[in-house]
Amino acid sequence: MATGLPSQTQVIELLDGEFARAGYEIEDVVIDTRTRPPRITVIADGDTALDLDTIAALSRSASRVLDGVKSIHGQYVLEVSSPGVERPLTSEKHFRRARGRKVEVALADGSRLVGRLGETRDNTVTVVVRDGRDWVLRSVALDEIVEAVVQVEFSSPAKRELDLATQSGRQSDVGVPPACGGEERR
Repeated sequence: MATGLPSQTQVIELLDGEFARAGYEIEDVVIDTRTRPPRITVIADGDTALDLDTIAALSRSASRVLDGVKSIHGQYVLEVSSPGVERPLTSEKHFRRARGRKVEVALADGSRLVGRLGETRDNTVTVVVRDGRDWVLRSVALDEIVEAVVQVEFSSPAKRELDLATQSGRQSDVGVPPACGGEERR
């Protein structure tokens, strides 16, 4: 801590309890000593989306904790943020938390699909994809996904597409093609 700033590990250890009590977990901490004053960025995520009020509350709480540590000295800027859309979805909790969001998915067989995330359970995610003029559910095993990234949307999704993504459970009467090829079941 030659800079007077805590390490990434120290920030996580200091703030983890505060964030957990609020229902969030720390995904990452970035400490940028190249800026003046240095910047500590805490990336948080949870099952409930971060809104501005929550970010402000977490930031105030984190400031109180960090300001109380005597070994931290000098000025710094503290920033609390959500992961953002550029973060790849890499774990089951990421897919669960992104339910209802549009994603682009690269599969192990080299194919790609764009759709809206539905339910995630048992290491499988349901993706709502276009089938002609209608929408169908496609079940994809998480271990078949090479990369998945949330897409930025500038318009509202179709009601049926969103309804399928947010319904609980899987419906057997809705087409659910297997993860890699095959015929759609009706």
